[in-house]
Amino acid sequence: MAHINLLPWREEKRQERQQQFYVVMGLTLAFAILVFYVFTSYMNGLLDKQNQRNNYLQQEITKLDIQIKEIQDLEKKRDRLLARMRVMFDSVVRTVPEGIHLQVLSREGDKLIVQGVAQTNARVSVFMNQLDKDPEFSESKLRVVQRTSTRDDAIRQFTLEVTESKPETNKEQ
Repeated sequence: MAHINLLPWREEKRQERQQQFYVVMGLTLAFAILVFYVFTSYMNGLLDKQNQRNNYLQQEITKLDIQIKEIQDLEKKRDRLLARMRVMFDSVVRTVPEGIHLQVLSREGDKLIVQGVAQTNARVSVFMNQLDKDPEFSESKLRVVQRTSTRDDAIRQFTLEVTESKPETNKEQ
């Protein structure tokens, strides 16, 4: 029987398999790096989008905070004006003498327009004097006084304009 030496052939096969193993290992490593890069890029993209959304929400929250502050300031101003108007209307009611009936109270800027009827011109004068004495008002001007008829007991329709006094501000605040 002939003697065959198989060692070189086995050695070549083992080196070939070892070379294939390294090639596959290199390709697997390259593929793993590629997958890792794609995954991190995707996650960074998601993070960037979320950060953009967060920034947008933060900007909108800031705008809303400003609007809320403006609304609160307007509510405070409205409350002050309502309180001022209550005081002013209370003052008007306290100053109306007997024999005068008010029909219309309207406001134009810092002026109060009062329309009403009076039994005599003297009652209108008394009403104007009392308005002038009230600290809520600074000046009253008579616009119109008309008699409703020529009889002696005729009533007078009048319109007068009263300027509000400026509210005193507390300088200690």
